Amino acid sequence: MPAPDSSGIHPQALRRTGYLAAGVGYAHALLFLLSFWLLFTVPGASGSEAAITDLYQRRLTLTGLYVMPFAGIAFIWFIVALRMWTSAHIQQEKILHSNIQLVSGILYVSLFFAAGAASATAAASAEFAGDAMDPTSVHLFPRYASTILFVFAVRMAAMFVFTTSNISRSTAAVPRWFSVVGIVVGLFLLLSATFSKVLVLVFPSWVILLSTLVAVRAWQMPVGETSLTGMPSVGVVHGQVE
Repeated sequence: MPAPDSSGIHPQALRRTGYLAAGVGYAHALLFLLSFWLLFTVPGASGSEAAITDLYQRRLTLTGLYVMPFAGIAFIWFIVALRMWTSAHIQQEKILHSNIQLVSGILYVSLFFAAGAASATAAASAEFAGDAMDPTSVHLFPRYASTILFVFAVRMAAMFVFTTSNISRSTAAVPRWFSVVGIVVGLFLLLSATFSKVLVLVFPSWVILLSTLVAVRAWQMPVGETSLTGMPSVGVVHGQVE
């Protein structure tokens, strides 16, 4: 029977943790992109009142509002599973970076929740309180939401990318080149000064890439592996002896 590794996690349990991290990472990225598309697909400043009213009658925005919490829940699971996964692959945990990773991840979720609520305020008022649609507020709240998302949430995402990449650099959890990609992505998110919707694709794409690498590493992990810090081990990989 495979012995627990130095982190106290049984290899089989660790493999399941890797699959869990990958799965909830995919879930967060896809749900976030779906909710963003639903919440921020609103007419521009020149949009007619009829177009605005028709959009909210279709309740696309409210659908996005109720999808977004599930994206946040998935990301919380992603943070915890990812931290368990990386901690089992590192000999000495970087406490500072680990704590910054956790805090920045929580702030990221909080900020995109706030952005989602702001974007859907006018639609929620019309749907649940029967308020008349005010074109001014319909345009104003999405702009406020965009400010929260593109200025603040994106920066917290950058800090999450930086710390995760730094932690991963000293582990065998993901390839070393991923750390370089993380630095580039983190700098892009941190220094960006645009409200272009293309920017929203960057962080979910990074999460999808990380989730894929974790899933591949978990699949390749020897069943009998007792040390996950990069030291040689003897075990069986999918029915074949290493």
